[in-house]
Amino acid sequence: MTLLVSAFYFFYFAIIGVYVIFMPKVLEMVHYSPSEIGIIFASAPLVRFAVPFAFIRGLKLSRSVFNTALLLMSAASLSFFVTLYHFWALLLSNIAIGIGLSLILPFIEVIVLEQIGKERYGKVRLFGSVGFILVALALVKVLNTPGIALLFLAGTTVATALSGYLIGRHDAKRPAIKVTAASAPAFSLLAHPWLWLGFLLMQVSFGPFYNFFTIYETAHGVSLDMTIYLWSFGVVMEIILFYYQGPLLRRNLHALLEFAAGATILRWLIVWQFPENLPLLFAAQSMHAISFALFHTAAISYLYTLFEQKKLAQQFFFGISYGLGGFIGAVSSGYVYEFIPDKLFLFAAAAAGLAFVALRRPQ
Repeated sequence: MTLLVSAFYFFYFAIIGVYVIFMPKVLEMVHYSPSEIGIIFASAPLVRFAVPFAFIRGLKLSRSVFNTALLLMSAASLSFFVTLYHFWALLLSNIAIGIGLSLILPFIEVIVLEQIGKERYGKVRLFGSVGFILVALALVKVLNTPGIALLFLAGTTVATALSGYLIGRHDAKRPAIKVTAASAPAFSLLAHPWLWLGFLLMQVSFGPFYNFFTIYETAHGVSLDMTIYLWSFGVVMEIILFYYQGPLLRRNLHALLEFAAGATILRWLIVWQFPENLPLLFAAQSMHAISFALFHTAAISYLYTLFEQKKLAQQFFFGISYGLGGFIGAVSSGYVYEFIPDKLFLFAAAAAGLAFVALRRPQ
């Protein structure tokens, strides 16, 4: 199982690497405006936010639903070859891939936490970071046409679907863990509203980074190759933290969330003030280990302890943070970059500051 999960994370986050680092640049290459890029990349996160509500209404994240999501994700990635030059069709492709991505990761994360545990989680999750960095280093050397990026996207998606299917089949052999109605109170977001708001605002702060960092840095005279090295350095720092974070997760998980949000404020302020200063940019990227890796693991581990409905809690984490937060971050950063581009990462720092305030509130 460990090998299968490691392969899944490798290919899943290789998809994210292609999608986040290169697809905005690809859309710029085919003459989409910044606001159009923001809208297109906001569609998948918005779907991530909407999907979990169907499960509150009674839909179950069963193995058959999971397998359907794997097929949808694969088909959507292949459709990019047809829809790339057509705004509305491309928007539909992004919505479809967003549905697939929104369903498969929460399903896998709960299996990993149940079978491997939070302290060993990082040692398998780091393979996702390896996939992210390797696809970035490979694609930057051959990206001379949009079609190359689409080939990478399709290949990593199909590989993710295959490994995900095998994990689901393996997990189906385990005895089901039944939770009685008496021991499982109804799931409610209102039980911890400030926590959910903090999750949302943290991902709003990542909107400028995920959707415009490559465009932003190359516009400030940093070469595309060097920008990819900046991405890669951040992921290397993330890998190191994933490997060694086990002892940290024995501490107060909520305090770790606050610490990570505070570090994120500093990170975005550095990028805002010093967009051409490579030593400081590398210093800011080193904080990716805290602002992403530590925050993510502390968040999913904390939710795992808070709620009986563990898969639903993970779905809402991805839906509210990477979904609604990603949507707001993508759309707003597109307009900020189009009209006041020099304030893009000041906006990111402000969003992270609000996340820190929300997480500091009594939960």
